[in-house]
Amino acid sequence: MLETLRERLQAHHPRYLNADLPRAAVLLAIVERREPTLVLTRRAGHLAQHGGQVAFPGGKAELEDADLWATALREAHEEIALPPSHVTCLGRLSDVISRHGICVTPFVGLIPPDLPLRPDHNELDTIFEVPLTWFLEDRRSHTDVIRHGEHTYYVPSYAYADHVIWGLSAMMLVELLAVGFARPISLDRAPLGSPLRHLPAPPPPRS
Repeated sequence: MLETLRERLQAHHPRYLNADLPRAAVLLAIVERREPTLVLTRRAGHLAQHGGQVAFPGGKAELEDADLWATALREAHEEIALPPSHVTCLGRLSDVISRHGICVTPFVGLIPPDLPLRPDHNELDTIFEVPLTWFLEDRRSHTDVIRHGEHTYYVPSYAYADHVIWGLSAMMLVELLAVGFARPISLDRAPLGSPLRHLPAPPPPRS
């Protein structure tokens, strides 16, 4: 499973955005267990932005970062104490623009099991793992319909335990599932049998 994922991501041609926007990077860390899992975090409830939301480890690029991969590794180390030397890059996914006008680059990495990960409680409430097979079965609770300009996106919303995985993180997951695992899932069409929830369009990026 994971070797096929690596091959597909290496052959993938993700979308690069050259927008004049602040840059950020996140890490989709897959734990190399017998049943591989994906590492997610829940943002601390006291944060002014994204408080209580589920996300992948990551954040804004800093001047000292050599590149966006370095940004993802640094942020993952700061947020969940993931040693950069323990992460093997499998590939990257397409750039996406957040509701706050930040261009985010997702990277997919492989990490060994049972690392002593711990959350930075200034930023996170908790760290948790979700089996990849759970996402491969597309166990969405509903689909968020988001119109952006002339385009309509159908973004899955997943409820796992007491966590809700939606929005930008779910958009990244769709590409991971479609490209890395050849799942018949897309942001461009409504899935059969899923309730639709129409969300307001995001604000235009700040100039």
